[in-house]
Amino acid sequence: MSKTGFTTIDFAILVVYLISVLFAGLLFSKKEMKGKEFFKGDGTIPWYVTSVSIFATLLSPISFLTLPGNSFAGSWILWFAQLGMIVAIPIAMRYFLPIYAKLDIDTAYDYLERRFDSKGLRVIGALMFVIFQLGRMSIIMYLPSAALATLTGIDVNILIIVMGAIAIVYSYTGGIKSVLWTDFIQGVVLLIGVTISLFFLARDIDGGFGEIFNTMGNNKFLGSEEAIFNPNFLKTSVFMMVIGAGLNTCSSYVSSQDIVQRFTTTTDTKKLNKMMVTNGVLSIFIATAFYLIGTGLYVYYKVQNPADPGASIAQDQIYAYFIAYRLPVGMTGILLAAIYAASQSTLSTGLNSVATSWTLDIQEVITKDMDDKRKTALARYISLGVGIFAIVISIIMAHSNIQSAYEFFNSFMGLILGVLGGTFALGIFTKKGNKYGAYAALISSSAVMVFIKYGLPAEAVSIWSYSMISIFVSLVVGYIVSLLVSVKTTAPKYTTVSDIPEIKADSSTPVN
Repeated sequence: MSKTGFTTIDFAILVVYLISVLFAGLLFSKKEMKGKEFFKGDGTIPWYVTSVSIFATLLSPISFLTLPGNSFAGSWILWFAQLGMIVAIPIAMRYFLPIYAKLDIDTAYDYLERRFDSKGLRVIGALMFVIFQLGRMSIIMYLPSAALATLTGIDVNILIIVMGAIAIVYSYTGGIKSVLWTDFIQGVVLLIGVTISLFFLARDIDGGFGEIFNTMGNNKFLGSEEAIFNPNFLKTSVFMMVIGAGLNTCSSYVSSQDIVQRFTTTTDTKKLNKMMVTNGVLSIFIATAFYLIGTGLYVYYKVQNPADPGASIAQDQIYAYFIAYRLPVGMTGILLAAIYAASQSTLSTGLNSVATSWTLDIQEVITKDMDDKRKTALARYISLGVGIFAIVISIIMAHSNIQSAYEFFNSFMGLILGVLGGTFALGIFTKKGNKYGAYAALISSSAVMVFIKYGLPAEAVSIWSYSMISIFVSLVVGYIVSLLVSVKTTAPKYTTVSDIPEIKADSSTPVN
């Protein structure tokens, strides 16, 4: 069943979806949110809504377009990175979330200040996050909008502005509550859309799912040269991907404000654990669906229909091509809405988390004793300003050749942000770690990782080893410096793993 691509019905479905998301965001922002309610919610958000929001935030539209391309052009080797969840989730649940819940932290970097008694560390952590998010949000708006513009014929400027404007409106008006509920809707649309497209693809293939699984058994699951285990941990293997991606994901869970902000919506560790497990299940499910789609596209275009124009499409565009030309009228609109959903959920989360971190981690240090009304007003203005800035940068990217330079910037900032996880680990896992050690950990791990990334040949060290190296350097250097520059202070109560037995035994209210 072929068709001519994006139809009027598909366009109507996309428009109705966008209007519905905007309406939902405004609906959930009816109650005036001020102060902590704007940043952390009003306590009425169900855990499953937050869980789907985490899932939607972590799944960027870039992943939506590239994951199927990975298994279309190669094997399932990168799928094993998704299994890093089985490493990240138990670590976060056992060692970090009980402490965050007990302290009732306002932001991720609030923990750094409390643990190390250092406002400077809190500000540095927040600044790194804010700069990283500015770059990420611009790319998140540009890349999927460019892909959708090619498929739909809609001007890329319009797609960027509409995406940004809708996210700004409900982020500005309703704070984290509106963001979480709209993320939930976007996540459900994404899950349903991708799952349905997989079944339509299997229907088009002679032999259906059976043929997809047969193909996977013929070096399309793992290539003959792809190692399951390599004793050299600096080289890529399935084992190293699971561990490395797991540590990287764990760093995001514990040190990236866009994720940690979801954890601050409740101090109930049982709900937090449910969030984590559900998020892990959804993430592995959707990754598996994407990789099955990629292998299915390989079977359909490369094996069974090599004369089809789709057989020569670039790997990162093959899924979008299938959506436009093989799905029934109406389903194409739903799937394009799902791509837009992946973009908007990541974007709205970025806007809200940047506004929260700037207000609570940076501005409050500069301007002390701000009341709730002023904090909320400032956060809204920041959300608006950051959104407009990201829209402008995205439009500039769409009309220039700076994409590669911008990706370099994003890669660099992502690398630096990743080392924050090591500083958090120093705080959580050692009682003797102090602020001097924390600064040393941050500086040394940043220097080592920048050297590895840009000073060594790309093949010298696997990217899946990066998180393990940065955390190791942070812990070793940070601990040694803490011992050498000893100060007569001990870790505050409820800030290290040694306090977890008492935290679990104590059912009292959170410590403020």
